[in-house]
Amino acid sequence: MIKNTLWMTLCGIFFVGNLAFAQMRGWEVGGFVGGANYFGDLNTNFRINRIQLAGGGAARFNFNDRLALRLGVHAGRIEAYDSDATNIFEKSRNLSFRSPIADAAFQLEFNFMPYIHGHREFYYTPYMFTGPAVFFFNPRTQLNDTWYDLRDYGTEGQFKGEEYNSIQGAIAYGFGFKMDLSYRWSMNLELSARRIFTDYIDDVSGVYPDSRDLRNLRGEVAPALSDRSGEPKLGTNGRQRGNGKKNDAFVFLTVGAFYYFGNIRCPTISR
Repeated sequence: MIKNTLWMTLCGIFFVGNLAFAQMRGWEVGGFVGGANYFGDLNTNFRINRIQLAGGGAARFNFNDRLALRLGVHAGRIEAYDSDATNIFEKSRNLSFRSPIADAAFQLEFNFMPYIHGHREFYYTPYMFTGPAVFFFNPRTQLNDTWYDLRDYGTEGQFKGEEYNSIQGAIAYGFGFKMDLSYRWSMNLELSARRIFTDYIDDVSGVYPDSRDLRNLRGEVAPALSDRSGEPKLGTNGRQRGNGKKNDAFVFLTVGAFYYFGNIRCPTISR
C-alpha cells in the first residue's frame, strides 16, 4: 500500500509538470491551527479525549484548478494514558507518555471540483492529498514529579546505541475543504493523518525486559519506567508489553487561511 501511494505521488508530480492548459497557476502561502491526536498501544480504542494544540504553515503551488503541490510543516504535542482505557490489561499496565511532534510533508493535492480564486461558481471544493513526510518525536513520562525522556532508559531492553530513532519517515494523507474568503484569501479545513514507520512513538511496542538486566544497564529508575503496574507486577521477562505488529499513528485537524499570489490565466487556444 505504501509503495503504491509513493508511486501514485511520483506519477502525479510528473503529470502535473506537463500540463499546458492551466486556468489558475501560482503560489499560496498560509498558516493553520488546530489539534493533534495519537492512536497506538496506549490508545487502542481510538479515543479522542486527549487532543492537544497543534499548528503550522504551508506553501502551495497551483498547477491548474485541480492539481497542486504543497510543502507543509506541523508542530504540536500528543499524549495518552492507560488510565483512560477500558481494557483491564491496559489499565493494569498503567503506562503513559507525552511527546512533541514536528513534521514536514511534501504532498500532491487534488481538488474534486474545479477551484479558481475569485470565480463566481468555482470558489470552493473538497480535496484530498498524499505524499512523503518526515517527523520528530520524543516520548516522555512523569515519575515522582520528575519528567524522563523514555528513549534514554531502554524500557524494553534496548542496548545503549540501539535505541529507536527519534526521526522517522511517514506517509501523509487526508482530506480537506477550501473556500474563498476573497480573491486573494481562502479558508482551508483539513484532516491530515500520518501512516508512520515506527511503533515507538509512545515508547511501547514489544515485551517487558528482565528488570535486573535493565537496572544494571540503565540504572535504578529504568525498571520503574518500564513497568508502572501495581501488585501483582505485570512486567515479567518476555511478557507482552505492546503490540509490535501494528505501528502507531497520529492525526491533525486544523483550520487555516491562505494568501494567493498568482493570477487567473485563460487557457491557451490551439490554432
